[in-house]
Amino acid sequence: MGNMLQEIKTLVQTLNEQRDAYYNKDSPKMTDKEYDRLFDRLEELEKKSGIIFSNSPTKSVGYYPVSELAKVRHTRALLSLEKTKQIRELADFMENQDTLLMLKLDGLTVKLVYEEGRLVQASTRGDGNVGEDITHNIPAFENVPLSISYRERLVTTGEAFIYKDDFRQLKDTIRDGNGEPYKNARNLASGSVRNLNPEVCKGRHVHFIPFNVLEGMDEGTGVDSREFKLMQLGVLGFDTCPYVYMEAGKHSEKELKEQIEKLKTIASEKEIPIDGLVLIYDNLSYSSKCGKTGHHYKDGLAYKFEDETYETTLQEIEWTPSRSGDLAPVAVFDSVEIDGADVSRASLHNLSFIKNLELVPGCRILVSKRNMIIPHIEDNLDRGFYYDTYPLQCPCCGSNTRIRKGKTNKGNTLETLYCDNPECDSQILKKYVHFVAKKAMDISGISESNLRRFLECGWLTSFQDIYHLDRYRKEIVALDGYGEKSYERLWAAINESRNTDFIHYVTAMDIPMVGTTKSRVLCEIFEGNLDSFEKAATGNFDFSKIEDFGDVLNRNIHTWFANEENLSLWRDLQMEMSFRPMESETEENKLVTVDNPFQGCTIVVTGKLMTYTRDGINTKIWELGGKPGSSVSKNTDYLICGEKAGSKLAKAQSLGIKILSEVEFLDMIA
Repeated sequence: MGNMLQEIKTLVQTLNEQRDAYYNKDSPKMTDKEYDRLFDRLEELEKKSGIIFSNSPTKSVGYYPVSELAKVRHTRALLSLEKTKQIRELADFMENQDTLLMLKLDGLTVKLVYEEGRLVQASTRGDGNVGEDITHNIPAFENVPLSISYRERLVTTGEAFIYKDDFRQLKDTIRDGNGEPYKNARNLASGSVRNLNPEVCKGRHVHFIPFNVLEGMDEGTGVDSREFKLMQLGVLGFDTCPYVYMEAGKHSEKELKEQIEKLKTIASEKEIPIDGLVLIYDNLSYSSKCGKTGHHYKDGLAYKFEDETYETTLQEIEWTPSRSGDLAPVAVFDSVEIDGADVSRASLHNLSFIKNLELVPGCRILVSKRNMIIPHIEDNLDRGFYYDTYPLQCPCCGSNTRIRKGKTNKGNTLETLYCDNPECDSQILKKYVHFVAKKAMDISGISESNLRRFLECGWLTSFQDIYHLDRYRKEIVALDGYGEKSYERLWAAINESRNTDFIHYVTAMDIPMVGTTKSRVLCEIFEGNLDSFEKAATGNFDFSKIEDFGDVLNRNIHTWFANEENLSLWRDLQMEMSFRPMESETEENKLVTVDNPFQGCTIVVTGKLMTYTRDGINTKIWELGGKPGSSVSKNTDYLICGEKAGSKLAKAQSLGIKILSEVEFLDMIA
């Protein structure tokens, strides 16, 4: 069967090349007699094997357009896989199971359904539960078997894609719906596969390679192997996705790196577009027991390469005042699709970042999604034209802007732009937004837009005024979008926030560099007593002696309390509140902290996490009865590693400290 299949593929390719030379290039490469002989041989083999490809010249396949793409509900959800960039997580994931390390093709996921040896339906993945019917376009694919020798029901999923060398030839002649050239092969493949007219898809060299079998090939085989089913697809005429079989056992990062490079080389040589690799269990029964989340199956792990960059054009730089007065620059650029999402904005961090990249509107830039989450400007392709583009006046209040110079941890100069007007409306609004936030006073009924309206009406001149908004009940009820019920919910949330604790109250004060994590430390040291903390802050207490604080934070605390307005706010606002005891004393916290491996442990976090912000992970550590640390020492019990872990990882390894990935941490607290 193998030799017959290969002969069919060779004949299809040869005859199609001859048809192209004869009809399109007017330069035939063989006689009509030779063409007819090969054609007859192909028909004979197709009849004998039962395999007919979508691009076979023996079939005058009709290209019938549709008026719309019908919806297809998947009986089994087509979910994605959890992602990682750390090879170490691949090694940990194997769990003494045989696995397949496969290319992760960069295209559009497609599901094919066969009944009695014939293709009856093709659909896209869609949102995982509902996709779109693209059966009409399959005859325009290059390599999909329309007829196979397997007569039972068969459902397979794979990737529709365009080889990189084909895309290079097509990209200058084909335009998208907006009249623009396609930016990458994935976009072209997706647009072609989902087009209503198969004539559009025809000639774009769309290929399909399966990577999974959802139904079929179970009859009497007794083989519980993913690899076996993929090999059987190859016997039926499907192309196979390059992979490496990894036997159960401990594999070093070095070995995995070698296999990854081997597969990347294969993809490069064959011009296959990829955006990573997939490690997936071979044993199907074990895979089915791994379960799933609402987003991904747990029997595989997608390994992403370094962040892929996309070229686009910078249109403008927006500057927005923060509550500290710093002006935050944001790049606005022509939208690009990254990981299935349209991205058109990214933070530019500070003035130094802009100057270093020589960014000005109109220049071509490279954009990525760092850690697959955060949009980032990676480079400027049009350097040499920089001029100062930052605003000389605050875009909010019109006051003059100033440049503040500081130093990075590496000693480099860091320039930020700021508005030094303490009455700047934007700064004031952002302070109120921080005050009502969940991590501070947690007043859920006040949005930023509502705060802006209350400020504009003159009802808020201090944080205390929030707790006396009942004076303006009639006016609030009369506001557009409000009413009696809305007001009642607002007032209930305000009153509920009066019952607070040391941590939330100190966080709400917005002392520079004192967020939730530092407030927890202060709560422990001063046993949840605000008066004790005030006495230390207005006295000579040296906060730098506290672990992970330091001279700058010590100075910030003393400077803040030395301001009479701040001290008055600190004292007067307490009159509006009732304070709960220390969180560690509550029954709720006792329930959280018992019976988990992190209680009483010092835990340091390094790198960027997928699930938590830094404040979020530190809060979780506190809830588990642990203590967040900022530096690795012999007293550190665990190091949790995210993306781009730095020197802390090397130090932890040298000290023999237990190192956890974010996934391992989540599993341990589940």
